Amino acid sequence: MSKGKWNHSNIPSQKGKVVLITGATSGLGKEAVKVLAAKGATIIAAVRNTEKAQKVVEEIKKTVPNANIDIQKLDLVSLDSIKTFAEAISSTYDRLDLLINNAGVMACPFSKTKDGFEIQMGVNHLGHFALTGRLMPLLKKTKDARIVVTASVAHKQGNIDFEDLNWQKRDYKTMSAYADSKLANLYFAYELARKLEGEANAPMVLSSHPGWTKTELDRHSGLISFMGDLMAQTVEMGTLPSLRAAVDDKAKTGNYYGPANFFEMRGYPVVVKSNKLSHDKAKAQRLWELSEALTGVKY
Repeated sequence: MSKGKWNHSNIPSQKGKVVLITGATSGLGKEAVKVLAAKGATIIAAVRNTEKAQKVVEEIKKTVPNANIDIQKLDLVSLDSIKTFAEAISSTYDRLDLLINNAGVMACPFSKTKDGFEIQMGVNHLGHFALTGRLMPLLKKTKDARIVVTASVAHKQGNIDFEDLNWQKRDYKTMSAYADSKLANLYFAYELARKLEGEANAPMVLSSHPGWTKTELDRHSGLISFMGDLMAQTVEMGTLPSLRAAVDDKAKTGNYYGPANFFEMRGYPVVVKSNKLSHDKAKAQRLWELSEALTGVKY
């Protein structure tokens, strides 16, 4: 396999492994479910819409008849739902080899989660922060577990206002809010990796981004959706960075994977670099403390 051409053939058997994927009914999440189920993993599909998930599972089983997929309801707009879900998973399963924090919303009109968070920061960051914290004991119980955080090249436009995380004092700019949430994903991934450093049985923490991939995420933006039809890569390609972070035996905690070509918009997955701001330790720590206070979840 030539350098830079990492693909499905590089994924070893996942038999015996338990994999939890959020946002498993469409786009990157659905593709990751299909690929990892085909490699023998037991998949926990964490979804908001269980009826839609059932149809997705039926579709996947047409090509992967032996797919072992457990549909579980999770609504990342609700801290109560996250708590109930994590408790159910922790009592049902005795291991969790891989957590892929994939679910997300992008460029949607202003709204709030059930707990009053701006919707994009609430789902993309705070929901996954709470979920990961509640699943941490199960992850630590599992040898060589991994956490993969899904970020975006949009993090480069992010600059979080810590005094107004929920956009109550400013005019709402949906793409800015999205970029902030993706910067938050990287602050979280890097800070969690630092906090777990040197701890026995700690899961690896990695992050990835799909480049410019055509998914349902762009449905709120006509221009992005139109341009995506012309220029974006397929979901199959866009999911590879997340899959590489999830299974590559050469991966190291703190690695960030993205497409190799065209300003990280297209291509096979390689280790890439996030921007300078995403490595600001003071801001990452500030977001961490704020996230603990807002969610009530302490690691």
